[in-house]
Amino acid sequence: MGKAKVAFICVHNSCRSQIAEALGKLLAGDVLDCYSAGTETKPRINQDAVRLMKELYGIDMERTQYSKTIDMIPAPDIAISMGCDVGCPYIGRPFDADWGLPDPTGCDDATFIAVIRRIEQHILQIRDSLQ
Repeated sequence: MGKAKVAFICVHNSCRSQIAEALGKLLAGDVLDCYSAGTETKPRINQDAVRLMKELYGIDMERTQYSKTIDMIPAPDIAISMGCDVGCPYIGRPFDADWGLPDPTGCDDATFIAVIRRIEQHILQIRDSLQ
């Protein structure tokens, strides 16, 4: 069996979903093809997310990722919402999971890191379930 395609979805595809894509590639790239997308895009990835992912994991998300809409990625085998706050984007199919993550945009580093660590744990759970 080939790798499962997993899509991490949030509205703007600039913070949580981008972090999940980066961590998915790093921690589970052997079993997952990871993508992120939104129903809208931002001109650039959240700069606090970029800085902290460089500090914590040595990943430069701006070099390898960009904000994109759902129609720009392959149809996923697994679709995960980062957390719907106001309302989940419609992606043409039900989500397999909603991680219920708060959006750390505008928050301090400790809040960002807590969200990053929760994403890491979720990624490891998916990886372990597929091995």
